[in-house]
Amino acid sequence: MKYLTLKLAVIGTLGLVASPVMAGWLVGLPAAGYAVTGGTTAYALCNPTGNFGSGLAVKASPGVNDACAVFPTSEAVPPDSTYPTTPISIASRPVVMNNTYTGGVNKTVGTVTEYVWRKAVGSTYECIYGAKVVNNSTDYHTSPGNQYFEVNDIARAGFSGLNIDVAYSTVPTVSEPVYRVGRTYTAVQNRPQPGYVARPLTGSSASINGVNAWPTPAGSPTAAQQTADLNSNWVNFTTDVNYFDDDGSTAAASGMVYVRSACSAAAPVAVAGAIRLRQTFQELAGDGATNNNFIEVSVSGFVPPGGTATPAHTDPY
Repeated sequence: MKYLTLKLAVIGTLGLVASPVMAGWLVGLPAAGYAVTGGTTAYALCNPTGNFGSGLAVKASPGVNDACAVFPTSEAVPPDSTYPTTPISIASRPVVMNNTYTGGVNKTVGTVTEYVWRKAVGSTYECIYGAKVVNNSTDYHTSPGNQYFEVNDIARAGFSGLNIDVAYSTVPTVSEPVYRVGRTYTAVQNRPQPGYVARPLTGSSASINGVNAWPTPAGSPTAAQQTADLNSNWVNFTTDVNYFDDDGSTAAASGMVYVRSACSAAAPVAVAGAIRLRQTFQELAGDGATNNNFIEVSVSGFVPPGGTATPAHTDPY
């Protein structure tokens, strides 16, 4: 992933696609999705530059590509000034991959850091669930050379039946943007070839949807391979985090991704598999030769009271 400099921001805004989002929090990410040409989509666009990580992105700053973006001074500060500054829960969890590509052994490929902030709203409570992923230099693949896990989507569970607001931050400054966000379980592949869509229509409940092969010559997905069903329990943030990208650039950290919802006075509970990190085979591995096949890695995560993380994770995805 490469970034355009800020002086090109005006150029980057010329190709914006109409999307129902404004600067700052995307308030009320709807469980019913959005009506678009051809049907319904779970997804809203946040930063439409850079072709979802395949091209040049203009990073968000106040007034520039700032849909869904917030700008706290650090990741440990709540992205809403009405909240107490001290988190009620903090966790750092390893991202451990174990599948056919690792040869059936554990490979720690990154870290997920979580924060939960809470405030009283009359007689009830509201919480912000924040998370970020940082990938490391672990070679996860049994093939020769160096292959690094790429996080194209961050999905988190536990929000069924709740009204939610979402946002992301650009902390740290080297972090990858969030390109789109949806009330869906499904991560949809995007590549710089014909047939890939910015806002997938409904039609698939898979964890990852797309073409799980590298096109030779360049090919297009079917319409069905560019779909994602609505799922009110899940929120999916599309990004492009990689320790070493095959285009030679590096964005090893995501920004913080946030979900704001009702909660309770009870201490937050971590549920196994409530965070899913997806590699959607957007490009080849860092060696420029090995397939970056579909992979989902499951990580525990904080959920609102009573929140669940169904469906269960399966390997390889």
